[in-house]
Amino acid sequence: MLQVYGHPFASFYWKAAVALYERGIPFEFLMVDPEHPENSEAIRKLSPTGQFPVLVDGDRVVIESAAIIEYLDLHHGDAPPLVPADPRAAIEARQMDGIFDDYVMAPLTRMVLHAIRKEGEKDPLAIVEAQGALDKSYAWLNRWMAGRTWAANEAFSIADVSAASALFYAHWGYPIPEELAELRAYRARLLARPSIARVIEEARPYRDFFPLKGHSPD
Repeated sequence: MLQVYGHPFASFYWKAAVALYERGIPFEFLMVDPEHPENSEAIRKLSPTGQFPVLVDGDRVVIESAAIIEYLDLHHGDAPPLVPADPRAAIEARQMDGIFDDYVMAPLTRMVLHAIRKEGEKDPLAIVEAQGALDKSYAWLNRWMAGRTWAANEAFSIADVSAASALFYAHWGYPIPEELAELRAYRARLLARPSIARVIEEARPYRDFFPLKGHSPD
């Protein structure tokens, strides 16, 4: 059976978990936290900086959530691939996967890191710059989603897997304005999808860990 190292509250673990649930693949979940030091030690050896998710399939180790998704497409389950088989369609799916990671999750992560630093180590520009980046990303994504159901090629894909965690946490930390109706509606569609609803529910016990909580993420 596949083994996956991660934590239910970690956004990039969500991407691997959603792909596994979408494809109906059974796996052994290995919790990475202070209560499971053996798993932390394992990923320190398996990944360059001890980060997760990490997938172990026999002798094969796959790191990075996007690579895990493509690996599952090729080797496990019989659901439609989350990265389209047509390379021309795959470009748009990978483009949007990168946009959600780099232009939504990355600024949000900067806000989180700022919040958890000690007072003397905080960057006074971090929040202003991160929120400015999210304002631009939200506006662009609202235009992109106009007339679309899913983020790429009108089919659920790696783009939407990435969007789910990015928009869930970003909206929690810095809400999407009400006037951006297309983006808010897309986020609601994502949260209603069974595989995504499942990871949200699995993460629910850990919500107090989020340092930017100030309103309901749902």
